Formats: sequence, structure tokens, C-alpha cells
Amino acid sequence: MFNMDPQLMIATAIPLLMSLSVHEFAHARTALAFGDPTAKMMGRCTLNPLAHLDPIGTIALLVVGFGWAKPVPVNYGNLYPPRQAKILVSIMGPASNFALAVAMGLLLKTALYLPGAYAFFETDRGVFLFRVIRYTMAINVILCVLNMLPLFPLDGHHILRELLPVEMQVPFMHFQVRYGQMLLMAIIFVPMLMGGMGLIGFLGSNVLNWITSSIFH
Repeated sequence: MFNMDPQLMIATAIPLLMSLSVHEFAHARTALAFGDPTAKMMGRCTLNPLAHLDPIGTIALLVVGFGWAKPVPVNYGNLYPPRQAKILVSIMGPASNFALAVAMGLLLKTALYLPGAYAFFETDRGVFLFRVIRYTMAINVILCVLNMLPLFPLDGHHILRELLPVEMQVPFMHFQVRYGQMLLMAIIFVPMLMGGMGLIGFLGSNVLNWITSSIFH
């Protein structure tokens, strides 16, 4: 992000902070609905980004344009019914990102039918607002897809674990804790080191192109 102009940095940071906050709030609120107040007691059942910021994730956000939030604390022993609740707590994070992406897309699509909309989006304020909405949609689709990967520590590995037979869950988690993060880093960064754009870049560019073509056609 060092090569970005200040307006582009802000237009990227706002969607990231909002999207990460929505994601973590969805986890916390779903856990509360199924009987675990841990996140609420720790002040995490909120959309306030300050409650969810992770120091290292925030630095990564400012340096490379992609960061992460603090994981929501969940006491799985409080959840009922256990397996269904664990799946729903995990899946609601990515689901909330997908819902936000759809909502922002519908908002922008509707706004373009208003009189003078196209003229407004050609102004400096309009360009900035369009960037924020467009990046919000792209970032939320990326967060949804990325978090559904069945690799530790992403939400997808929790979901897959609960779908496995009970006797396979412990070996699965041993594998995930040992190799999950390494596999995730390899998927994200190895293509970049080999001259490609990496998973996040691939998703980002394709999602942005798809969003733009969907809105204007």
C-alpha cells in the first residue's frame, strides 16, 4: 500500500475494517444465540472495529493492504446443540461477508437508477464513494471464499471437522494444527513468489472485474 495515494489507501482501509468487523460480529452474535456469552462478556459482540482489531493484523493491513482481526473467543462447551451450533457459528462469518457484498451491490445498482447518478460518480466524491462500495463488495467476496477453505485457522476447517465422523475429528485437527497454516501460506504466497498474483490477488482482480461488468451491463 505504500505506492497508493492517500485517497486509495482510505478507500481500501474503510471496507477492510468494516468487513472484518461484520465477520467477527457475526461469529460473536451467533455464539450468543446458541448459548455462549463469552464474546459478549469480552466486548466482542459489536460492530465497532476497535473491539476486533489485532495489532499485527492492523500493521499488515497498512503495509500490504490485507489484514485480519482478533478471533472471537468461543467456549464450545456452552453451545447447544453442539455440532449444529459449532457449524453455524463458523459459517456465519463468511455468510455475513457474502450478505454484505450482495447488499452493497444492490445498493449501488439501485443508486445508479437515480437522476444524476452517473454525473455524481464522475465527481471526486463520487469516484471515492464508488471505490469504497466496489472494494467493499470485492473484499467481502474474498473474505467469504478465503474463510471457507478447510485449513486452520480459517472457518472452513471448523465446519469440515464437525461434518466428519467423530472418530476422524481428532486426527483431522492434529493434521490441521501441524500443517494447516503452512498449506494456507503456500496457497497464498507461493504463486506470488513464482511471478503470479497469488490467491488473494486472483480473487481480487477477478471479483472486481465481475462486479464492474455486472453493475454496468
